[in-house]
Amino acid sequence: MSSVLNAPVAAPAVGPLKPAHIIRSDEEAIEVAKKLAAHFAVGASERDRQRRLPVDELELFSQSGLWGITVPKEYGGAFVSNVTLAKVVSIISEADPSLGQVPQNHLYMVEALRLDGTDWQKRTFFDLVLKGTRFGNAFSEIGTKDVNDVRTRIERQGRAEGEGWSLNGRKFYSSGAYLAHWVPVVAKNPQDRTVIVFVERNAPGLTVINDWSSFGQRTTASGTSVIENVFVPETHVLDHQLAFERPTPMGPVAQIIQAAVDVGIARAALQDTLNFVRKQARPWIDAHVEHGYEDPLTLHAVGDLVIRQHANEALLERAGRVLDEATADPTEQKVAEASIAVAESKAFSHETVIHVTSKLFELGGTRSTLEEFNFDRHWRNGRTHTLHDPARWKYHIVGNFYLNGVNPARHPWL
Repeated sequence: MSSVLNAPVAAPAVGPLKPAHIIRSDEEAIEVAKKLAAHFAVGASERDRQRRLPVDELELFSQSGLWGITVPKEYGGAFVSNVTLAKVVSIISEADPSLGQVPQNHLYMVEALRLDGTDWQKRTFFDLVLKGTRFGNAFSEIGTKDVNDVRTRIERQGRAEGEGWSLNGRKFYSSGAYLAHWVPVVAKNPQDRTVIVFVERNAPGLTVINDWSSFGQRTTASGTSVIENVFVPETHVLDHQLAFERPTPMGPVAQIIQAAVDVGIARAALQDTLNFVRKQARPWIDAHVEHGYEDPLTLHAVGDLVIRQHANEALLERAGRVLDEATADPTEQKVAEASIAVAESKAFSHETVIHVTSKLFELGGTRSTLEEFNFDRHWRNGRTHTLHDPARWKYHIVGNFYLNGVNPARHPWL
């Protein structure tokens, strides 16, 4: 393990030590998120500086019930709106964007189960989620042609206890897997269909390595997962390709969570900008004013930042509303509209977070770059997280939709 990374942390038990709280409404979800965010914000900068994994914070997070808020009502969950889901993720991400990112693939799994899980899978895994079980992920691979080129495979394997599968592969960007209870793995089956394989974190043959060395999102432990001859029961395999063979909200649900993380980072950076300029920044000599917060060009720049962030928040909320309509009535047109609305939010949040986190230093001046403030974490986190998928393609699909009436493709990145 690289010396720049924190010391190894023991993997959690297969399940939570005690049942989690169950959230019953949208209002309660937002209330809980705000309380947790206040707690998470206190040590976020120091965790980033030291690359210290948020072990205790993650336990508190999943025990709060927020990881179960999208479980359908018929299985005991609150099934909150996508507006609320995005708001919760942005609230947590404002406090600590690594903690905001860690459950994004867990939430993706809950949606995948809702859409295409068998009755047994829904009853079993939704029950685990409501009890506080955390899903990590082993989705993406490096060194392949593109993100859809999956080399990880499952093959038939007979066992005394019944037919099952043998799973083999190697993954990277395994956000949340290191401290998860279960690690869902994206693989191809013998028919070359995309499947999700649910693997217990301590399953023989699964090794999760904390070798994430990125300059941003440092405490997500988004490193390597090595899968060697892992036995998987038949019941733990979900045909994920089904979600994209018909109109479903699967793609936009994945993407709105991504956008919400970026909105939260931008909000935190804007708040630090306002606080620092008010208390620390000096005016330019040609402004002929006493304080930095009176500098007319600074006032103009701050006004621009605030307007951009308000638009950022509004686009995210609008995307959630359109996505809620598609969730309730997943027609071809409504799902396409949801993908487009989320793409608009994703593209704007991408550019806004980079702009706001850079402007902090321009308006704060040289002193704002001092290590004691660690303001660069906002830019590092925003820059790293926005690389999940290219915003330039969001503009392409939005333009093609409105100009030529072409619906976006169906996949997890739209």
